[in-house]
Amino acid sequence: MQNFEYYNPTRIIFGKDTIAKIAEHIPEHARILMLYGGSSAERNGTLAEVRSVLGGRTVQEFGGIESNPTYETLMQAVATVRREKLDFLLAVGGGSVIDGTKFVAAAVNHIGDPWEILTTHGANVTQALPFGTVLTLPATGSEMNSFSVITRSETREKLGFGSTLVYPRFSVLDPTKTFTLPLRQVANGVVDSFVHTIEQYLTYPVDAKVQDRFAEGLLLSLVEIGPKVVSEPENYDLRANFMWIATLALNGLIGVGVPQDWSTHMIGHEMTARYDIDHARTLAVILPSLLRVCREAKRGKLLQYAARVWNLNDGTEDERIEAAIMKTEAFFESLGIPTRLSAYAIGSDAIDGLIDQLETHGMTALGEHQDVTLDVCRRVLEAAL
Repeated sequence: MQNFEYYNPTRIIFGKDTIAKIAEHIPEHARILMLYGGSSAERNGTLAEVRSVLGGRTVQEFGGIESNPTYETLMQAVATVRREKLDFLLAVGGGSVIDGTKFVAAAVNHIGDPWEILTTHGANVTQALPFGTVLTLPATGSEMNSFSVITRSETREKLGFGSTLVYPRFSVLDPTKTFTLPLRQVANGVVDSFVHTIEQYLTYPVDAKVQDRFAEGLLLSLVEIGPKVVSEPENYDLRANFMWIATLALNGLIGVGVPQDWSTHMIGHEMTARYDIDHARTLAVILPSLLRVCREAKRGKLLQYAARVWNLNDGTEDERIEAAIMKTEAFFESLGIPTRLSAYAIGSDAIDGLIDQLETHGMTALGEHQDVTLDVCRRVLEAAL
């Protein structure tokens, strides 16, 4: 197991009827900007409930944050904060709204071009406004981590940044707020959580017994409940378990002391930026092909994954590895999520453009060994056709 430091200051407030506790964690004289996405939070009463508990505080609202939050929209929110002299942010929504709020928090007092926050991946973030979140869509773990991914529509770029200054002060997780979500979004969340876990687990062995079993427990739980979470939308226990799994999958804990591989995400980001495909759906396309192309580098953990997650113990090593990848594909497909580029009418003629985007963004040495080169990425995309 490798050396590590772990820090996470986010307070989690979990369970039914917990929105009422927001007021305990926001200063009484705070001047608040409440950020949200589309109309679902309004329709299901979440926004009204949040408004009611904020009391007499000054509250401005900013809606319309996209499912892939754009720099252009978020800069309008930054302008609102500056103009109205607001000093606390409250994100009400899923990972996209929370990611967007993190960028706004970092950009408001940034000296220089705020896009630099993304191009430097957060290295130049020196201050950020405090913020809290009310999570309505489990998927990204953004409610308990310090990372954010933003798209710039003008240039078709999707970049991420991280900073310890953009941890949420608190996050409210009420599983009942997920009951009315579109099933497509719920299925996306299951896949997103699964791949987040895989990227921190399926690398190479470092004798990290606790982290391995922790990750395998999350994967096994997702396999067990994933389809039920989609088919039984008002089952509180299923939604509660799923919500907590999604948070744990990317709050940093399962990744401490182990190597990580975010190649699938980096390639997927370029697909989203270029073709506006849901983030989770790009992951479902890329992951199985990447595992096949990189099977030698990942052999030890692939065999462990096959045995412990899919109970595959018979046959040759290569047969078990291929069976585990096929099981992974079948799991994604069982959620109604395709695993081939052809499902999105993307053919071989698109590969050059995606490779060019990876090169432009410096994604030329990905993976736990930094050996996922542009040539390897090309092979992954070709395998995913």
